[in-house]
Amino acid sequence: MELLEKLLEDQKLAIKAREKFRLNVIRCLRSEVKNAEIAKKQPLNEEETLAVLQRELKRRKEALADYEKANRPSLLQELKEEINIISSYLPPQLSAEEIRQMAQEAIAGLRASSKKEMGKVMSFLMSRVKGKADGAVVKKVVEELLK
Repeated sequence: MELLEKLLEDQKLAIKAREKFRLNVIRCLRSEVKNAEIAKKQPLNEEETLAVLQRELKRRKEALADYEKANRPSLLQELKEEINIISSYLPPQLSAEEIRQMAQEAIAGLRASSKKEMGKVMSFLMSRVKGKADGAVVKKVVEELLK
């Protein structure tokens, strides 16, 4: 089932189950996807839809730190629930060890030996882990290995 179809089905289920919070999050996600389609002037493919959901997840994770600093526990809890709901639509994330292994293989394959070649390694790796790993985590691992 496509991601958009799954969002629509889950929206219907949330309406029937009267889960207002989940319904609002799903509506927000569908709205962001629709806005991206309007901006692109054509329907999004699966990968582009996934990118929109990842962007929304990233926004919420960044806001998490702000809410913690502001000492807003009620909003913090809501935000964590939103993150959980959005994460359920994304593919499972790679572990740090899996990322490290892939990075080692990429470095060996590209014969990279210094930090100067980090861009080459990152572009190669990101094309393979797209949607499965956070870019910041990948960057950290690659930096560590190229020291």
